[in-house]
Amino acid sequence: MGAGGAGVNRFGDAIRYLNDPFNWTKRDGILDLLVEHLRISALAVLAALVVAVPVGMLLGHTGRGGGFTVALSNVSRAVPTLALLTVFAVTPIGFGPTATTIALAVFAVPPMLTNTYVGFRGVDRDVVEAARAMGFSERQVATRVELPLAMPLLMTGVRTAAVQVVATATLAALVAGGGLGRIITLGFRQQDYGAVVAGAILVAALAVLTELLLVAVSWALTPGEKRLPFLTARRNSPVPEPTAAGVPL
Repeated sequence: MGAGGAGVNRFGDAIRYLNDPFNWTKRDGILDLLVEHLRISALAVLAALVVAVPVGMLLGHTGRGGGFTVALSNVSRAVPTLALLTVFAVTPIGFGPTATTIALAVFAVPPMLTNTYVGFRGVDRDVVEAARAMGFSERQVATRVELPLAMPLLMTGVRTAAVQVVATATLAALVAGGGLGRIITLGFRQQDYGAVVAGAILVAALAVLTELLLVAVSWALTPGEKRLPFLTARRNSPVPEPTAAGVPL
């Protein structure tokens, strides 16, 4: 059988795996691993959010630390998450969900920090000076003027980090951290490639859903008139002018 036929068979095995209710409801089944995956990812993103956004706001508001944010972003691309997990293995942190959460949080900080900084620096300086002239304190300028205007870029950083974390959390299974990656590692161990493909489908679907959810959150948080994209396109489309016979040309 050719490679194409084998691929089709494995995809069919994956669909059968996902359609089996027992694989979802058993102990350490898909539902349990999904909850574990979401918990690890959410904790990592929240931890990164608490660290990165305030620091990015401070640096962006003051205009300092541009070189630091660029350097941090570059370093983060060079240090893979798996390397951090390996380092944690020889420290008191060890293996498990805690090590995975910390490593993923470290991985998520740079895009959030960089986008927050760039978003704040991109705010029109005339708007900032006008707010100061109106008597706003520096804190009010940052939170009531710069933050709303920087929100689209800030949320882009959060969305990028969250999708990366959801996808990379699959590595947790390599260090006894749980999550959907266990389906993939167990499938390889048992040479059940249908389960491997099923695990990959689940992780990819979860990443796409995370992206869509955060796009909606970003749309809701961005100041200005709220219009759904398809409604905006429909309103902006030209309307044909009727002729004397009532039929457009």
